[in-house]
Amino acid sequence: YALRSVWWEPGTAAYMASLAYLTASSFEEYQAALEGWGAPSTNHVVADVDGHIGWQVAAKIPVRPNWDGLMPVSGDGRYEWAGTLQASSLPCSKDPASGWVGSANQMNLPPDFDYRHHKTGFEWTDGARFARLSESLAGGKRWSVAETLKLQTDVLSVPARRLCALLAAAQGEAAAEARAFLAGWDHRLEATSGPAALFEVWFTNHLIPAVPKALGPEGMNRLITVPDTALYVDVLEKAEDAGFGADPAAARDALLLTTLAAAWAEAAKRMGEDTATWSWGRIHQGYFSHPLSRLAPSEVAAKLDVGPAPKGGSNLTINNNGYRGSDFRVMSGVSWRMVVDVGDWDASWTINAPGQSGDPASPHYADLFPIWARDEYVPMLYSRAAVEAATERRIRLTPGG
Repeated sequence: YALRSVWWEPGTAAYMASLAYLTASSFEEYQAALEGWGAPSTNHVVADVDGHIGWQVAAKIPVRPNWDGLMPVSGDGRYEWAGTLQASSLPCSKDPASGWVGSANQMNLPPDFDYRHHKTGFEWTDGARFARLSESLAGGKRWSVAETLKLQTDVLSVPARRLCALLAAAQGEAAAEARAFLAGWDHRLEATSGPAALFEVWFTNHLIPAVPKALGPEGMNRLITVPDTALYVDVLEKAEDAGFGADPAAARDALLLTTLAAAWAEAAKRMGEDTATWSWGRIHQGYFSHPLSRLAPSEVAAKLDVGPAPKGGSNLTINNNGYRGSDFRVMSGVSWRMVVDVGDWDASWTINAPGQSGDPASPHYADLFPIWARDEYVPMLYSRAAVEAATERRIRLTPGG
């Protein structure tokens, strides 16, 4: 077997092409600079000083005659690459009517994009984060820095809102206690929320795995390693799939309630019988494990690892904190955030976790972790005067000899 990747082509050092757009003075100049972009494939959102905004995909996409790259093919020469597509052939937009551009890893190929010929990709993440972003930014209001900080840490779950509406209308007597617990919940995955904990246990460990098991051929559910959560929620809402049987709505409702009852039992096992003590942050926690901590003595490992701390959100909220279903530990998402005020650069804010230093002996190794865990920020200073005023240490590097 032989493999070929854009990453291995000359001139594709990761993000190296970003040097080309640092002097761009317009969206068009920025686009031209992206023509040399190699890897990774990225969405660029841009604003210029004249008020124009734009979105441009930057990547090298192989042109594959006779195939799509998904499966192995013969090495007899019929399937060799025939060049690559560059940014100028990929989707873009300037000054859209919505008044804003953004990306949350959702499927964003325009309706008129020739995806059959230009095979850019086949998988995208659930569009829930972009849906929440879209509804939040609708209306064209002006946003303050404070409001933008709040939006960036938003934990409202669009799938939770949709599925809880189905639960409220479901026909059946099962899981009455669990349904009552979720009734009236605002669908926000706050770290302090008990209903949020129940919902995520249900959604990840019970409902989503049950959909392909109920509707697909025998054994199909075991072959799906990354479920299409957006598709599953759509299927549950519509209740039209033939796999539901003669009465799709009734079968769908039964699936919702039986899985919810199982989730209720799991939540009680994880957090105890007293639901007043349940909270999402009790099981959903941020933890930064050092790559070497497993090999170090326990007293050293304690200095290398950082955490735990309760966290809100999920991989489907704007405040992206993805987790593993075995113990709900945060494993992916937003470790760095930034909000800038381009009219007053020193009024900008940022946060990085766990700290600004990679040295475990430094006071800045983990000092930002609790601030990050609380969804708060620290000032991001820009001007020379502001930086000088906040400087606590200087490190001078001088040539030897």
